[in-house]
Amino acid sequence: MAKAPGKAAPERSRSAEETEQIRQALTERRDELQAEYDQSLTELTVMQRERLEDSAGDDQADTGTKTLEREQEITLANNLLERVTQVERAIERLGEGNYGWCERCGNAIPVERLAAFPVATRCVSCKQLEERR
Repeated sequence: MAKAPGKAAPERSRSAEETEQIRQALTERRDELQAEYDQSLTELTVMQRERLEDSAGDDQADTGTKTLEREQEITLANNLLERVTQVERAIERLGEGNYGWCERCGNAIPVERLAAFPVATRCVSCKQLEERR
């Protein structure tokens, strides 16, 4: 996106110490999410095995309930995987020098937003515009 004439691009500088602190926090978060995801896959496998062993005599309602539970567990696992991917992307952006800068307008993302949502890729204004569409 082109910048308005006469408007200087914001300076994108961060000390090596700040960058390392952010990288460490993001890496820890990614590792936590990855551990949750791995645990959910293990639980899914165990649940699936139990369902197969314990499905004799199930009627349609039992089968439907078990299917719904399995789909919910799969959805939760997929959400965890998506969050892991978002954090990995934030780590990549940090390495590229783009972390903390809006992908749409190029302005700084407020520190408060990054503290609440460390994988944010858009400033509040651009995110609001995106959600209105």
